Amino acid sequence: MADHFDIVIAGGGMVGVSLALQLGAVLPSQTSILLVEGFPMPAALEGDLPDYHPAFDARSTALSYSSRLIYEQMQVWDDLRQWLCAIESIHVSSRGHFGSTLLRASDHDWPALGYVVENTWMGNALIQQLHRRGRVQVRSPAKVVGVMPAGAGVSLQLEDGEANISAGLLVVADGASSRLREQLGVAVNEKPYRQHALVANVSFAEPHRGCAYERFTDEGPLALLPLLPAAGVEHRSALVWTLPPARAHHLRECPTAEFLQALQQRFGYRLGRLLQVGERHEYPLSLVQSSEQVRQGVVVMGNAAHALHPVAGQGYNLALRDVAALGGVLAEGIAAGVVPGDLAMLQRYQRRQQHDQRRTIQFSDRVPALFMHTDPLLGLGRDLALAGLDIMPGLKREFVRYAAGVAGSSGQASG
Repeated sequence: MADHFDIVIAGGGMVGVSLALQLGAVLPSQTSILLVEGFPMPAALEGDLPDYHPAFDARSTALSYSSRLIYEQMQVWDDLRQWLCAIESIHVSSRGHFGSTLLRASDHDWPALGYVVENTWMGNALIQQLHRRGRVQVRSPAKVVGVMPAGAGVSLQLEDGEANISAGLLVVADGASSRLREQLGVAVNEKPYRQHALVANVSFAEPHRGCAYERFTDEGPLALLPLLPAAGVEHRSALVWTLPPARAHHLRECPTAEFLQALQQRFGYRLGRLLQVGERHEYPLSLVQSSEQVRQGVVVMGNAAHALHPVAGQGYNLALRDVAALGGVLAEGIAAGVVPGDLAMLQRYQRRQQHDQRRTIQFSDRVPALFMHTDPLLGLGRDLALAGLDIMPGLKREFVRYAAGVAGSSGQASG
């Protein structure tokens, strides 16, 4: 007899673990949940996590204010707090144009507009919470490699050759290049941007004071996110620089002095002189959207459902809002006696998130193109719009709520 679980989550990245924590918190204790991850996950630790030592080259994620509210509801925010660098303000500008604006958390009575956290530490904190709560079973390293419909749910084959397991609901959360999505025959719509993202951590002579910078250039947007200091590096920021592929490749491979000079020319001296750059990485950019997100017994989530342009850091935060919405819909349905894989219930989740997803995807898709457009009249209108945010407080407040992910996002705006 195959093992049966009410819900199986395939993918133990930050989205998959966050969903496991959310479902474990909101679903009845008799609802069985399994998380399957292909890479070995950290073992449970006795006591607290080890002391935090930021690494200069660590990759990071920007969490919006809406993500803070979601993690507070999961009761994991306190575990993340010591590893966060608060974004107290965001400076938005267009290189070579007069339009700019400064968005401040203090203007909206928020502790921060968002937060930047190193992925390794965030992932470890979430996984240790999962271990401590003991609510969700974890199989790692293991991988779901086969899916077949089975009654109201699905039958799953694991890579390690164990007996098949069955599930009332399979959540596919194994990334933008999801093999499970492909095996299920779910098509994707992909829009290549013909640009690459160049990512690295850099240090400046002057402190960032919790300010993030979004600078739009004729080559593409350039973002700098504030980071906590690392050993021997006081003023550290995370760079995401969108560039034509050949230019990105050249800047990834060129000598350090040439890179720093090119970045200084593009960004300017708002933080003084650039001192250091760490490991440089690049990757191609595309908008990837799954043609289906729900079917009987299946939900596609995270980057498997929608992988976005990195401008404004919206992708992970949208996925977290999906996590919160799915947890709420499943809790309501299961309380009413509905099985987890019920199609009508899953379609209710999709309808609930449809507006948020469409709005966020359009924002991330259109903004880079708007600022790269060379039409002078469009450029003037764009600059006036940026400058106008500073003289129209109501419009500016709504823009900040939109960027922070709390404007109309499934009731997450309270707090």
